[in-house]
Amino acid sequence: MKFGMNQRLSKLPPYIFVHIGNLKREAVAKGHKLIDLGQGSPDLPSPKHAIAAAQKAMEDVKTHGYPIANGLPEYRKAVAAWYKKRFNADFNPETEVLPLIGSKEGIGHLLMAVLDPGDAVLVPSPCYPVHYNGVLIAGGVIKLMPLKEENGFLPDLKAIPEADLAAAKIMILNYPNNPTGATLPNLQLLKDALALAAKHGFLVVYDNAYSEIGFDGYKAPSIFELPGAKEHAVEFHSTSKTYSMAGWRLGFVVGNAAAVGTLGKLKGFLDYGVPSFLQHAAIAALEGSDEPVRKASAAYQERRDALIAALKGIGWEATPPKAAMYVWTRLPREARGMKSLEFCERLILDHGVALTPGSGFGPEGEGFIRFSLIQPPAVLREAVGRIGTYLKTLKPAGAAV
Repeated sequence: MKFGMNQRLSKLPPYIFVHIGNLKREAVAKGHKLIDLGQGSPDLPSPKHAIAAAQKAMEDVKTHGYPIANGLPEYRKAVAAWYKKRFNADFNPETEVLPLIGSKEGIGHLLMAVLDPGDAVLVPSPCYPVHYNGVLIAGGVIKLMPLKEENGFLPDLKAIPEADLAAAKIMILNYPNNPTGATLPNLQLLKDALALAAKHGFLVVYDNAYSEIGFDGYKAPSIFELPGAKEHAVEFHSTSKTYSMAGWRLGFVVGNAAAVGTLGKLKGFLDYGVPSFLQHAAIAALEGSDEPVRKASAAYQERRDALIAALKGIGWEATPPKAAMYVWTRLPREARGMKSLEFCERLILDHGVALTPGSGFGPEGEGFIRFSLIQPPAVLREAVGRIGTYLKTLKPAGAAV
């Protein structure tokens, strides 16, 4: 039989959230009342004015046909205006802005559009899975940039071999970071990345999807706050986390006109773009009040604090992040002899709590666990109570049996 999975796809492991999803269904079938702290899908409501804009647009017969492949002019202008207001960065809506069906889709398709087989990409580890898997699907070669806890989960750009820098076609960076929640203390990392891009000719792909979810007064930067960034970079964003609109699948990319145009050309062959009525919802979100964003950040900060305190109560120390919607922490001492996937599998099936194993985010993620702050404080405390019960069934590595 000639039909089958191609070699690039067959080399990929099962997507971690598909595997965890299967385990969640099995746990429910066993009778557990599931507490899901796995995938980062916001439980907070989308803004009412965005919902109203979508409903109104659906009544307009003009939204019932094919959308404009590269997006409504109004949407592209709204994105450019948002970037100007938020980061004081200027973009041409016609050539430097492109609507996406979520930033994940855009990143994956950009890799397909830019990479030839064998092209090298500098990828952080741990990372959001599409940063890694998207390279393999596109036929590229991954050159890992380890994110070490002792470095604040920032890559050591000086440690990248000169040969890897010379071979790289793309460098991927993501702050506030998924999965670690790490943030940039200043713009130095981005300055250094742009200097390397200028020297070696690669494109910096900056995933800034969590820029608006900040705690304790932290405000995330954009790479386009730096002069000359448009010569060497693109930046991805979405409404998913900022406006709690993950299921709407709305995103955008801004930056280098050649890269944006290349992605737009590929998308023109593969899809018709974002449905028009959804683009009107995105416009309303971008142009509307920032109050929903502030409320979301406050809610996630309250949850972060509740989770950190509850974990401390069972002897599991975790560092509170300054942004994003995750808590990333090493396995507790009782489980240090286990793999992160095994820890999560047993926790789901035996106690009905879903977390994400660090190994699902790349080799450097092994030994860590990611909590998603997608439940209210009371539910988080209940989850930690179940985890405490689970830990009592484990023995620390090296303990007598």
